[in-house]
Amino acid sequence: MSGRRYVGPPGGLPPQTQLLTDRAVFTDAYAVIPRGTMSDIVTSLLPFWDKARFWVIARPMTGFAETFSQYVGEVEPGGGSDRPETDASAQSGILVMSGTLSITIDGTAHEVGPGGFAYIPAGMSWSLRNKGDTTAQFNWIRKKYQPVEGLGAPEPFVANDADIAPNEMVDTDGAWATTRFMDHDDLRHDMHITIVTLQPGAVIPFAETHVMEHGLFVLEGKAVYHLNQDWVEVEAGDFMWLRAFCPQACYAGGPGPFRYLLYKDVNRHMPFL
Repeated sequence: MSGRRYVGPPGGLPPQTQLLTDRAVFTDAYAVIPRGTMSDIVTSLLPFWDKARFWVIARPMTGFAETFSQYVGEVEPGGGSDRPETDASAQSGILVMSGTLSITIDGTAHEVGPGGFAYIPAGMSWSLRNKGDTTAQFNWIRKKYQPVEGLGAPEPFVANDADIAPNEMVDTDGAWATTRFMDHDDLRHDMHITIVTLQPGAVIPFAETHVMEHGLFVLEGKAVYHLNQDWVEVEAGDFMWLRAFCPQACYAGGPGPFRYLLYKDVNRHMPFL
């Protein structure tokens, strides 16, 4: 994990002298939730969790992004849950950003530190506990699993960002690469969760316009993002929420790598509503 950073919400509360103007944006096509807006007063508690709080940064909303929810969780020492998920149809992807979490999936325990990722299939028994002596933060992506007749359900797995060789994008000489937690050829998965890395000065050189929704949590660095018709500046700890077909491009600003956790829905026919 040498050199990697995973920046989370600062918590706390801004002083009374703080200017109200910020980078927060919510439009019909995208939302930007800056790190500085994730204060103590916007956290939520969840059933059956102890010594834990959550910033809800994405939720299904009709007419906007509808396929997933995403939280940043913070668990104090001794906290966690033996019943973290109350919806049997929901699958989960968890990226630990700080501290160490003990995640038990279907009876098998895993100690997961920064950069560690756990995938939990829908309907599987699991628990999450902070057995360390420091507060832990993690990204939690939830999606209702879409089964397909003839395809089995994917298995649970635990991996680490540092142990996965990034896939370099064609003709970029490694300036743009993706660390893939899911096997992209495994059609049992109906979502992909990856870490995208852009080296200083690297670009996404065209306005991607596609059917997949996105959640993008910035882990490290800063960049200028083109969203729909707007240019927005983002930095570590910010979150972007993109609905289907929102045009998107990016320029990594440096001086270090720009890295973000990316969610997208994949591998399924479009439902007729």
